[in-house]
Amino acid sequence: MNRRLALAVLPLLLAVTGCTSGPAEDDPAPRPAAAQRPSPFRDCATLNTPPTVAAPGSGTATPASPGSDTTAPGPSGTPTPAAGGQGLPELTLSCFTGGAPVALRSVAGPAVINIWASWCGPCRKELPAFQRLSERAAGQLQVVGVNTRDSRGGAQSIGEDFGVRFPILVDQGDALQRELERNAFPLTLFVDAQGRIRHVDATGALDDASLAKLVRQHLGLTVPA
Repeated sequence: MNRRLALAVLPLLLAVTGCTSGPAEDDPAPRPAAAQRPSPFRDCATLNTPPTVAAPGSGTATPASPGSDTTAPGPSGTPTPAAGGQGLPELTLSCFTGGAPVALRSVAGPAVINIWASWCGPCRKELPAFQRLSERAAGQLQVVGVNTRDSRGGAQSIGEDFGVRFPILVDQGDALQRELERNAFPLTLFVDAQGRIRHVDATGALDDASLAKLVRQHLGLTVPA
């Protein structure tokens, strides 16, 4: 009888005192919504400014003139990209950090454009290498990301966790891949100073050595180690 009475009273006690739940002490505190956190990525305001390149025979860096070919033949033994190449599609994409939309064809080359999503395993694997490329090749080329088929929170978390800082454009409509007639992930474009696509790479996650080799082979630039 006493047991039955205790079972009958227990729900009443729980209703009066209430049940609270929250993160355990060892659990990480939940992150604020992505929209409330500062973006880890740089803004896109400088994407239409050509990288600075070293003037021949000088130790100083000078701005590359619009339309100048930074992939012209260099010292003996330096490979140069083949002639031709298609132009970037006529697309306008938003910048992850906001501000004015960016016309893809206005992105000043040489540039390496990486199309990625946070849920793509190979994308996550190679993004740190692209960040290192952006640091090592500063002044020689631009590294730009295009985030597609993704959530803002997922993209922001990747930037925060992996230390990705280069500018990111947003293409949730998959327009760039459709224009390129490519559906693979990840996808990387190597673009020369005239805005021509010299190479499209869809071989999987790229590492530092692979990126340096592709930049040298298709853009004629040597990236410092």
